[in-house]
This record gives sequence, C-alpha cells and structure tokens, in this order.
Amino acid sequence: MSQLNIFGDDERKSKLGKTNVEYKSAGSILTPASGFMADYDYTLNPYSGCSFGCTYCYAAFFSRNKEKMDTWGDWLTVKENALTLLQKKRKRPLIDKTIYLSSVTDPYQPIEKELKLTRNILKELIEFHEVRLVIQTRSALVIRDIDLFKKFKHIQINMTVTTDSEKVRKVFEPFCPGNKQRIKAVKQVHQAGIQSCITMTPLLPVYNPDSFAEELLETGINRFIIQPFHKDKGKFVRGTREEALKILNEFNWSDVEYERVLKIMQKKIPNLGIGKTGFAPI
Repeated sequence: MSQLNIFGDDERKSKLGKTNVEYKSAGSILTPASGFMADYDYTLNPYSGCSFGCTYCYAAFFSRNKEKMDTWGDWLTVKENALTLLQKKRKRPLIDKTIYLSSVTDPYQPIEKELKLTRNILKELIEFHEVRLVIQTRSALVIRDIDLFKKFKHIQINMTVTTDSEKVRKVFEPFCPGNKQRIKAVKQVHQAGIQSCITMTPLLPVYNPDSFAEELLETGINRFIIQPFHKDKGKFVRGTREEALKILNEFNWSDVEYERVLKIMQKKIPNLGIGKTGFAPI
C-alpha cells in the first residue's frame, strides 16, 4: 500500500488559493491529549497548518519557527500517511477512546474537498474502531459527511461561530466561510439527528447580541460554549494587530462590553456554557 493510499500524484496540488501545499509523512497520527484537552485520550490532526489562517489562532503560536508563525494561513502540510498510520491500529482497535478532530488545524479546510483525507479517516474509525469522536470546524463542508456521522454511536459536531458581524469576521477570519454559512451548515447537521454544539470560542465583537442569540437558537441546537477574547491579551499573526485593534476599539470591545453582551445572551440561552473549553468528551 502506497503512502498516498487515498489520492494519487496527479491530485497533489502544490497551491490552493493563497496557500502553499506540501505533502509529508508524519511520525504519528494520534497524539495523547494533555493540558486543557486532557479529558480526551487523543487528538487527531490530518493536516499541519491551516489555510483559514484566522488572525488570532492559538495554533499559529505553536509553529516550528517565526517564519511559519508570521505566514500562518499561507502554508499547509498534508500528512500523506495519516490513513496508513491509523490502519496500523487495527490490531488493537481504539474502542471507547475519546478523540478530538482536530486541535491545531481545521479538518474541513478547502483542500479537504478534493483530498477527502478527513472523510477516509472517518471511514476507518467507523469500520475498525469504536471511538467517541468530537469534530471541531468552522467549515460548511462538514455537511458532506453527514452520511458517515450517522454511523457513529458517539459523535458531536462543534461549529465555531464567533460573531454576527461580517465586518468583524473579515478582519479576524478573512479566509473563512461567513458565519451565516456556518450556522446553516450546523443546523443541517443537527436536523440530520447528529449531536451538535455551537462554540463561540472566542466571542468577537457582536453587533446585536439579542438577534445573534435568537439566530443561534433557531438552529434547534441546545449546546453552546462561549469564551472571551481579551483585547489586551490577545495575540495576532500576519501583521494584523493594528487592523484588529481598530475594529475592537470601534465596537468598544473590552471585558466590560463582553460581560454586557454575555448577560444579554445568557437571558436568551440559559444553558450557555461559560468559560468552558468546548472540548469536553461526549
């Protein structure tokens, strides 16, 4: 079986949009979870880097060097042997292990539409392992795999939705799908009978908290996680700090303003999970 057992050389794109793509073999595909993810057994990241390149992404600051950090969003590494590594676990199936997909990349970023690496990993987990799986994404592509989600006994789809303002989204998440697309997608997942959660992690400036809460509730989902974004403590990559601070100031986004918005949303969403990571196993 070749290293690239799910896509051939003719499908190896070296660039997708603004993102440079490379293909490398990984030493492992399952990483023992620790720190704020210690409730899990493993994290699983099919890719390194992320073409979404959110300006505040904590994963950027774990980059191998400053160049990688400064060009976060412009590079992506496909773990070409990811499926092969997972297949080697068949001798000792991952029964009842809790897995978080993914912790430092988005498993449904644009290249996944063509490579289907995440999709093939899901097929492997279904057929040979009985895991408890949480998927974290901000991509509407997630609806493609609803057919596979239905085959898991224990699964939750987390969709990150950070603001009701496209103006804010375009500053902090310029290469991500719009928030309305994400809400529509996770609603579709939920309506398919898949346990779902909306994670406002972090919550960026909000234009109208009342209508935002109502829009989230209209999905029918009853699991929500919220975390603050601290203007003074927040880190930024790709030279975006000045533009980000400008819009934070425009919205007067401070700890006080966050608390005001939070209280409004709490009245609308009584079971809002405050300050939680959103990573707790199902």
